[in-house]
Amino acid sequence: MQRLALLGCGRVASHIAQFLEKGIHGVQVVSTCDLVKEKADAMAQRLGATAVYDLNEILQNPNVDVMLVLTESGKHGVHAREALNAGKHVIVEKPIGLLPQEVKENIALAAQKKLMYAAIKQNRFNPAIAHLKQTVDSGRFGKQVLGSARVIWCRYQDYYEDGWHGTWKMDGGVISQQAIHHIDALQWICGPIKEVVSAQQNALNRLEAEDTTVALVRFEHGGLGTIEVTTAARPEDKEASLSIVGEHGSAQISGVALNTIVGWVFTHKQAGDEETPSTYSQAVPNGYGLSHGPLLQETFDRLNAGRIDPPVTPADALASVRIVHALYKSAEDHAWVPVNEQVRSARLGNPST
Repeated sequence: MQRLALLGCGRVASHIAQFLEKGIHGVQVVSTCDLVKEKADAMAQRLGATAVYDLNEILQNPNVDVMLVLTESGKHGVHAREALNAGKHVIVEKPIGLLPQEVKENIALAAQKKLMYAAIKQNRFNPAIAHLKQTVDSGRFGKQVLGSARVIWCRYQDYYEDGWHGTWKMDGGVISQQAIHHIDALQWICGPIKEVVSAQQNALNRLEAEDTTVALVRFEHGGLGTIEVTTAARPEDKEASLSIVGEHGSAQISGVALNTIVGWVFTHKQAGDEETPSTYSQAVPNGYGLSHGPLLQETFDRLNAGRIDPPVTPADALASVRIVHALYKSAEDHAWVPVNEQVRSARLGNPST
């Protein structure tokens, strides 16, 4: 039985709490922590835990085995490092860190201390995404021609008025805050991504970073791709999709959370193709989807089995952070930018000047 502490009791915590309430096996929530006392108290009451208001109380508590980091994006790296130094396993919401270097350092620290350092990329556990990944890996699509990710979501101005969303120091814009999940899916299924070129703007919202990005990508296998993402859709979230075109077929996953197969066509049909959309599609209530539960269950199953290798590795999560930095650097430099260990945006993770 893993004893879990939640650090941060805001919007994402409320979503994750529903899965903990329904009963993820092998874990007990023992502590909730937030700087806002009312948030920590409400979450503690909801999950039958003890509320605290200072991170040090979690770090110094020997009855906490795992810390789930759900704080502002810009604090993910430092909070993970503090938990690892305190001997706690760590699960981190996206992004695993704003800066590639801090993620690299945390990976080394976790390995040194023999602790799990896990990233939340719940879309990998969507039935549609998992099936597409398996099909791509089987070679059925043949040579990949085109891979595309699209996120058409709605965030009104009040979303950016909390002091950290949309800021360069603590968050970034749509590609760092919302679309990093879909960039991860594109990289995981169609990648690796070799280089990118992007254009960005604030179409409707006022924030330091961007609410809209359009990009071209070149994959290492030679195929091309696109990224088209915005939080300036109105009046509500419309679409989160991923598509792939190959020499032997094409597929598209859409819905509001990469949850519905809307295209599945191949030059040579196989048994089950006609049933694939109904078999692997899933109705979801919102853009979060329903896969935090399966991801967390697999994570705790591994911990309870004595394993520290997470379902989604921090190295995979680091790859999506590097792609985000490459997209920002491309917009800064007005040029194609390679995705590598040296890539770094001049703005993301830095205070505005």
